Amino acid sequence: MSAAGAAAGPALRIGLVAGEHSGDTLGAALMQALRSHIPQAQFFGVAGPKMRAAGCEAWAGMEALGVMGLAEVVRHLPRLLKLRTELTRRFRSAGADVFIGIDSPEFNLRLAARLKAAGIPTVQYVSPQVWAWRQGRVRTIGRAVDLVLCLLPFESEFYSRHHVRAVFVGHPLADQIPLDVDAQAARQSLELHGDAPVVALLPGSRLAEVSRLGGPFAAAAATIRARLPAVRFVAPMASEAAAAAFTHEVAQVPGAPPIRLLEGRAQQALAAAEGVIVASGTATLETLLTGRPMVVAYRVSPVTAFVLRTLGMVKVRHFSQPNLLAGRAVVPELFQEQVTGPALAAALLGQMGDPQRVDALQREFAAIHRALRLDGAARAAQAVLELLGRAAPAEATNAAAR
Repeated sequence: MSAAGAAAGPALRIGLVAGEHSGDTLGAALMQALRSHIPQAQFFGVAGPKMRAAGCEAWAGMEALGVMGLAEVVRHLPRLLKLRTELTRRFRSAGADVFIGIDSPEFNLRLAARLKAAGIPTVQYVSPQVWAWRQGRVRTIGRAVDLVLCLLPFESEFYSRHHVRAVFVGHPLADQIPLDVDAQAARQSLELHGDAPVVALLPGSRLAEVSRLGGPFAAAAATIRARLPAVRFVAPMASEAAAAAFTHEVAQVPGAPPIRLLEGRAQQALAAAEGVIVASGTATLETLLTGRPMVVAYRVSPVTAFVLRTLGMVKVRHFSQPNLLAGRAVVPELFQEQVTGPALAAALLGQMGDPQRVDALQREFAAIHRALRLDGAARAAQAVLELLGRAAPAEATNAAAR
């Protein structure tokens, strides 16, 4: 069926749940791609500002799901259970033609299982890291959803081995970020004049994450400043609450240098920087796509860390997206008690001070960027429409599935 043929059919009613900023970005792009086929499509559910601006009726804000780690989820469990029950009722009563959970798998997969049992087709957009830990979850995922939309190539291969329908669609960030970023233009847009080096600090978007990483990041900045007196620091913040949490943590660090907080503008900050200290997550991929050296930090609650280590639940050697995509350690990763100011600073300065290493890193990042640059939102929309029988298999989707 052509795009025009799809548009001529009845409008789709699409339920969406996004729980964080990266999911909000993915959701907004997917909505626009679906509307290019079906202009009268209706969207409703849990949304962030980008999805709301794209026309999603928000029954709740994405902040309702902003919880990470095992211990944190336990504390918020009653509220999350109530929200899931309410969403199940509302999606069913609204006559949703399909439910698309965007990231936030711990919440979305359980919601999807309920909706699938009620006869609503279900999709998980962004695979959980089931290939990395608790691999037995793949069976649960297969029962909960009819389709997994994968952002990374090795994910669809993993699902194929377990007979779960999945499509590699590429990553929309790879489409949004140019292959050659203009560092000078980024500096000018941020009014970072002169040739002094710039380091970007990205401590995450969730408040718990920012609170755990803000202090070590500020301490790292102090150490870097001692080595590079002219260096400037910028820290893009995902929200006012995140900015307040980061400011509080920085204030506790003796000798912390001035750090300029930005309201969003993460991609500009990355483009302007010579080096980046970044929380594990989507921001590491943004840093890769921008071609910048980085050190990746990951801290969870002590309870979560104990469970992960004691039960041997982690099945991969690396946790950051650059290393997972490269298949080897190309950037430093620091976990839990390793995340200290001196360690972060040493890891970043070691890269920034080695031009040959930076050049090799940028070449490898560029190759990964090209492999992920596949018009991801359009491919994701095509795969959803195929699932619903609203589009014939497209050559692009067939290529993505290979």
